[in-house]
Amino acid sequence: MLSHPQSLAVQSGRGTYRALVQRKKLVLFILSVVLVASVVADLGLGPARYSMSEVVLALAGSPQVSNQISVVIWDIRLPIALMAVVVGASLSAAGAQMQTILNNPLASPFTLGVSAAASFGAALALAFGVGLLPFAIEYVVSINAVIMAMAAALFIHVMSQRRGVTVETVVLLGITLVFTFNALLALVQYLASEQALGAIVFWTMGSLTRATWPKLAITSTVLIVALPLFIRRAWSLTALRLGEDKALSFGINVRRLRLETMMTVSILAAVSVAFVGTIGFVGLVGPHIARMLIGEDQRYFLPASTLAGAALLSLTSVISKSIIPGTIFPIGIITALVGVPFLFSLIMSNRGRAW
Repeated sequence: MLSHPQSLAVQSGRGTYRALVQRKKLVLFILSVVLVASVVADLGLGPARYSMSEVVLALAGSPQVSNQISVVIWDIRLPIALMAVVVGASLSAAGAQMQTILNNPLASPFTLGVSAAASFGAALALAFGVGLLPFAIEYVVSINAVIMAMAAALFIHVMSQRRGVTVETVVLLGITLVFTFNALLALVQYLASEQALGAIVFWTMGSLTRATWPKLAITSTVLIVALPLFIRRAWSLTALRLGEDKALSFGINVRRLRLETMMTVSILAAVSVAFVGTIGFVGLVGPHIARMLIGEDQRYFLPASTLAGAALLSLTSVISKSIIPGTIFPIGIITALVGVPFLFSLIMSNRGRAW
C-alpha cells in the first residue's frame, strides 16, 4: 500500500504526464491546421489568383464556380500542392529517423549525400538514357535515383558500424559523398548534350511543377508504407536515443534496426528526389522544429516531424509563387535560402558540444 504522500506524488505525476500529452496533441493539431491553410493558399496562387472561398467551392465540386476554375484547381494545382505535402512529409520523416539512428542533429538525406547520390543516378538517365535496371524503362529516372540513394545509404551504414567511427566521422563521410556525387554530376553535365543539360540543371534545382497524379500516387504509396514501419519501431527508436548501450540492454537489435531504418529512409528520399528534383534542408529543418515543440518520444516526434516537413514545403511553395506574381521559382532554391541560415545557427549552437 502506498502512503498518503506517495499516493499524492503518483497522482501529481500522472496529472503532469496527462497535461504533457495533451500539449503534444495540441501541437499536432496546430501543425495540421497550418498545413491545411497552407494547401488552400497554395491552390489559390498562380498566374490566375483565386480566393479561399473559390478554392473550397471548387474542391467541393460546387456548381457556383466556373468549370475553368475547377479544371485549374483539380487538374493542375492540386497534384502540385499535394506533392509538396507528400514530399515534405517524406523528407522530414527520413531526416528525423536518420538523426535518430545516427544520434546526430546534422543528419539528413541532403547532408549525408543520399540526395546527391539520387541526383547522380537520375542524371545518368536524363543525359544518356542509362538505366541501372534495363527492364524498367518507363520510370528509369526514378529507379536510378532509388538504387543510387540506397547504395549511398548502405555505404554510410556500413562505415558507421566500423570500430572507432564517431558521429562526427559519419558526417564527414556524408560530406565526402556529397562532393563525390556532385563532381560526378558535373561530369555528366559536361558530357551531356545541350538539351539534356537543360533538363538536368532544371531538375537539380528542384521543382514541383512536374507533379502528376501517377507520380503523386507512387510517392504517397511509399510514404504510406514507410510510416507504419517507423511507428512499429517507435519504442525501439526512442530507446536508441538514450544510447546504444541502453538500447542493447533492452534487447534491441541495434544493428538490424539501423540497417532497416536506413534502407527505408533511402527509399523515401530517393523517390521524392526522383520526381521533384533535389530539395535540400527540409529533412534537416522539419525534424528540429518537431523536436523543439514535441521532444524525442517517437510516438509524437514522428507525426510532428511529418507534419512540420509537409507544412514547411507547402509554405515554401506558397512563397515561390508570391515573390514575383505570375512567376514560380524552383522550390529547391527557396528551401536552400531558408535552410542555410538554420544550419548555420544549428552548428553555432552546438559548437563545443559533443553530438
